[in-house]
Amino acid sequence: MTPTAHHKQFDSLDLILKHWERERPDLDARPMGPIGRIKRCAALLEQYLEAGLSQFGLSYWEFDMLATLRRSGAPYCLTPTTLFSTLMVTSGTMTHRLKRMEQRGLVARVPNEQDARSMLVQLTDKGLNLIDRAVEKHIENERRLLSVMPPNMLAELNARLSTLLVALENPGELSLLPAA
Repeated sequence: MTPTAHHKQFDSLDLILKHWERERPDLDARPMGPIGRIKRCAALLEQYLEAGLSQFGLSYWEFDMLATLRRSGAPYCLTPTTLFSTLMVTSGTMTHRLKRMEQRGLVARVPNEQDARSMLVQLTDKGLNLIDRAVEKHIENERRLLSVMPPNMLAELNARLSTLLVALENPGELSLLPAA
């Protein structure tokens, strides 16, 4: 049965909220609904996206690294610091991941002409070819996953999630951090 404007399908969060309502009727647990659904969707989406990338022998983090280099534009080169801050990982994690990607021949470390003390990370021809093929299938997979929602609903969801993301990315401005 497909959901309509008059009939909502129940999801795993509905049951959790029902249990909290039964056990703690004094609490308004409604905030758990959207946050729990976002977290559950993120976890499930990651699984579906990983499965789609497996045909290219890529994990999601490997795809993310190659895609970050690819969208930086020719010569597809970034400093390790820019790369790890964009990918939101630690420098130690980035070092380990770079070694693995180098061993696969997907990236290379090249001298930084602006700073002789540092190296840059650059897509190899093999890495460029792989990410160009993978990103096409990745977008097809994302489109398929989102096809359960009509375009107007998807546009509204995107706008509302953007509002939330802006607030979460700027917690100091909006006093979102918990009081000490």
